[in-house]
Amino acid sequence: MSVIDWNGSDVPQALRGLSVGRYVVEPLDEAQLLSPEEEEGLIEAIESLRAGRGLEHGHVRGRILKTIPR
Repeated sequence: MSVIDWNGSDVPQALRGLSVGRYVVEPLDEAQLLSPEEEEGLIEAIESLRAGRGLEHGHVRGRILKTIPR
C-alpha cells in the first residue's frame, strides 16, 4: 500500500513506479489506527521474531497457498 499526497494536477512519483494494471484509488481522510488487540499481536510477533522463533518465507507462503482454492 502507498499513501500519496496529490496536488490535484501533477502525477505523483509514487504512481510512476507502479506496474501496468488497474488500480483503485480512494481518498484517505485519516490513517487507520490499530485496535488494541492488533497492536498487541504485532508486538508479540516482533518479540517472537527477535527471540528467533520466526518462520521461513517459503514455509509461510506454502501454508497460505494451501488455503487458497484453485
